[in-house]
Amino acid sequence: MSLPPLVEPADELTVDEVRRYSRHLIIPDVGMDGQKRLKNAKVLVVGAGGLGSPALLYLAAAGVGTLGIVDFDEVDESNLQRQVIHGQSDIGKPKAESARESIEEINPYVTVNLHKEHLDSDNALEIFRGYDLVLDGTDNFATRYLVNDACVLLDMPYVWGSIFRFDGQVSVFWNEYGPQYRDLYPEPPPAGMVPSCAEGGVLGVLCASIGSIMVNEAIKVITGIGDPLVGRLMIYDALEMTWKTVKVRKDPEGEPITELIDYEAFCGAVSGEAEEAAQGATITAGELKDMMDNGEDFYLVDVREKNEYEIVSIPGAVLIPKGEFLNGEAFGKLPQDKRVVLHCKSGGRSAEALAALKGAGFGDAVHVGGGVLSWIHQVDPSLPTY
Repeated sequence: MSLPPLVEPADELTVDEVRRYSRHLIIPDVGMDGQKRLKNAKVLVVGAGGLGSPALLYLAAAGVGTLGIVDFDEVDESNLQRQVIHGQSDIGKPKAESARESIEEINPYVTVNLHKEHLDSDNALEIFRGYDLVLDGTDNFATRYLVNDACVLLDMPYVWGSIFRFDGQVSVFWNEYGPQYRDLYPEPPPAGMVPSCAEGGVLGVLCASIGSIMVNEAIKVITGIGDPLVGRLMIYDALEMTWKTVKVRKDPEGEPITELIDYEAFCGAVSGEAEEAAQGATITAGELKDMMDNGEDFYLVDVREKNEYEIVSIPGAVLIPKGEFLNGEAFGKLPQDKRVVLHCKSGGRSAEALAALKGAGFGDAVHVGGGVLSWIHQVDPSLPTY
């Protein structure tokens, strides 16, 4: 559907700005009016990671006058495969600061606001109020529902993108004119069911494909041109090289959003069963090392996927992916006369596997809190991380 422009035009463009944006200005649908609207726009990007990187670069290049960046993380070497706004010299630097420096190189006429804090129910509304439009490229469900609910409460539109391995999704949610994220996904998936990019991986260039579409939609919403993806979900398969569009409608029985909630609890980092199983059955990486040094007889199981195991593994660990614990196939592979010790990358998946294991009668089983990452940090920092 055609929608009115989100932002009023700025008073004027300078001579330098006219030169810079000339290829926009000669497009009839954009023209001087559209470019002035971009100049006057305030856009908040949640996350300066895989999707935030190309989005911020192209928003800046397009001439969006004010960009906000919400990110409290630091640049890690594993980010550079896809987070193109950062470089080798930025490793260890706050992502928000690194992103600002790249934006300033692209377009000195853009004002950049940094929000180097964790977005939560206490600060989301205050941060969002300073902007016209939000772009959400985060990879966790708690933040996605938080962004949606905050935008609904503030009557703000936002562009949403999602990526995983070779697949991507994009939509525009604007409760005033169409559906919201909860109409597409009324409830989060069961805890541990959907892996994050850190667990399942993502093709680096997919970030550019989806991120650029997100910016395209932002420009359309800001300037009032074209047909934004309001009420439509665009799905991209990079392996098959196909795009398809699915209609999304408002849920007439959807619960109204009246306040922000505890989104970590709503989405559940791990299931209640996993939390219960891990109580009193969690050891540290240092304790695992002591068990090895003392010659204790136990069976160490890595519940990650094969590709992860090939990158880095704890010495002596046997690979049995979490899925085999959930469907029961793993139980026949485990010894009955040894204590079973589980681990994953950071502890979430091993807790889920531990719950299944205890349910099958392995009462003395434990898991390693913090997983491989803790092992690297506490025991062997020479190992690669990912």
